[in-house]
Amino acid sequence: MQQGDAAIAMLHALKEMGVALTIDDFGTGYSSLSYLRRLPLDRLKIDRAFIRDVATSRDDVAIVRAIVSLAHNLHLKVIAEGVETPEQLAFLHELGCDQYQGYHFSAPVPNNVFVSLVREHQADAAVARAANLEDTWVKRILRNA
Repeated sequence: MQQGDAAIAMLHALKEMGVALTIDDFGTGYSSLSYLRRLPLDRLKIDRAFIRDVATSRDDVAIVRAIVSLAHNLHLKVIAEGVETPEQLAFLHELGCDQYQGYHFSAPVPNNVFVSLVREHQADAAVARAANLEDTWVKRILRNA
């Protein structure tokens, strides 16, 4: 983002090509609220630092609640990264978080293992919904495997 307007123009061009855009690690580093107005975003991914203690920290609860509300009011989907416990998942679900990732669901796996897991469970629509996998996205991965 050091090249502000040029970077924003490039992101708009990518968006017009059908590329979905997500801000990763939102809430840390150089996350700027002014970019939320200017960038053609689809999702915000909440940094795991805020998810880690959400079951015990009122401050983290307030921050996560604010991020989810802000994103939804801007018509953005919200991804929570670093979900490790049922308590974290329940809280995030209650807030209306759209997608989740973390060790609660699976440790990171290589691409070939991921494809095998998806193939094993592709007939089970409940598994796809629980993992928030978009059907078209899963099909694209399986076609390219």
